[in-house]
Amino acid sequence: MNLRHKWAWRLTVVAFAGAVAASNVAQADTLPTFELEMADGTVNPSRIEVPAGKRVQIDIHNSGKRAVEFESHELRKEKVIAPGKKVSVVIAPLSPGEYKFFDDFHQSTQGVIVAK
Repeated sequence: MNLRHKWAWRLTVVAFAGAVAASNVAQADTLPTFELEMADGTVNPSRIEVPAGKRVQIDIHNSGKRAVEFESHELRKEKVIAPGKKVSVVIAPLSPGEYKFFDDFHQSTQGVIVAK
């Protein structure tokens, strides 16, 4: 392979990688997003309805004075959120049904994600 072909091949690879990255950013921007607030033993809303069969994003804001932990065994997710911070959790496409979640630091704080 001569020098011209090597550069052309490298530019093709770089352009492809850029297109893939741009595609991933565009997909992330189009995810259905739902807000959840957790604070010192409370969760609001305690029920979130999401579309079945689609990836979704849950933006979790901890408005409390202590850390909280969003956890769901059924969704295989757990995320600790410091006081005053916000995190996003992406959930794979779900079959229709109910998926419980809770604050692991406040076991009585529970909610449900309903896929319809």
